[in-house]
Amino acid sequence: MKSIQAVTYPVHFEENSYTELASLVKKNNYSSIFILVDNNTHELCYPRFIQNFATEATIEVIEIEAGEIHKNIETCVGVWNAMTELGADRRSLLITLGGGVITDLGGFVASAFKRGIDFINIPTTLLSMVDASVGGKTGVDLGVLKNQIGLFSNPQMVLVDPEYLHTLSAREIRSGTAEIIKYGLTYDMHLFNEIKDNKELDITSLIRRSIEIKNEVVIEDPKEKGLRKILNFGHTIGHGIESYFLETETKENLTHGEAIAIGMICESYVSAKLLGFPKDTVEEIKNTIVAIYGKTAILKDDFAPIIDLLKHDKKNVGGEVNFVLLNNVEDFKLDCKVPLELIIESLEYYNA
Repeated sequence: MKSIQAVTYPVHFEENSYTELASLVKKNNYSSIFILVDNNTHELCYPRFIQNFATEATIEVIEIEAGEIHKNIETCVGVWNAMTELGADRRSLLITLGGGVITDLGGFVASAFKRGIDFINIPTTLLSMVDASVGGKTGVDLGVLKNQIGLFSNPQMVLVDPEYLHTLSAREIRSGTAEIIKYGLTYDMHLFNEIKDNKELDITSLIRRSIEIKNEVVIEDPKEKGLRKILNFGHTIGHGIESYFLETETKENLTHGEAIAIGMICESYVSAKLLGFPKDTVEEIKNTIVAIYGKTAILKDDFAPIIDLLKHDKKNVGGEVNFVLLNNVEDFKLDCKVPLELIIESLEYYNA
């Protein structure tokens, strides 16, 4: 599979990626290499990685606990302390081997350590392959508020090896599929149609096109001043739902993709009400998403705390909640203001 060139780094695929990694490490003559994993990727993914990575450099593995709940500044401090104790310096390299939590947190750790060391992302989940690992966003959560602390910082390269997807559960594959649906609705309807029409689809065939889309958007708008905002479709309400379920002890945590899928249904409904987005397409989106993810119980008592969390969304300006909405498929409108009662109506539509 042919590599993709991002603004300052390449995205390599499959077996070629390990050759490119070895070449970069040899060329830059790093003093030491640190591999950041969680307890799952240490067991399931690290053996494949180390078998394919040929280097004579010193390697140290740093493991953190898996899960969004550990994507915080306290975990970063633990990693920084471990790197310091193991003798990391400004010529060290950090390789992130894991899903979105690992690539987001690891990129932030590397970018802040000694004012910045090189890092490389090796995403091991579908979600991180098509979204989190590409585009230069790094960061951690502040309590349950998603990605409140972080910065834009590009890796030296991204390596996409679909073989790691065999370590995932069906639920984790579905989580990543939500971001591909988002690309389809905002940028390339073909992706949505492929998912809608092919129940037995090999989702890995859509990875490269998804990365191409994100890369095209990021090249045009690296700091999210305009076009890149389309990547937030479904995320405004979705992040509120995800955070609420994360902080509520009586609720089972949702995956990122599960929450974003609900958000896309709600924001499609809002688009129909405010911008005339076709109602039959809203129904098609809802039916497709519910067929993949099932229904999550969102009670009326949940509406107010979810909406309260929307007010902390990092896309907001001047205290106003900003939405990305759709005039039609592949036709979006940025920075939309949505009345509170319409957000509630959209949640009721999801429940209906």
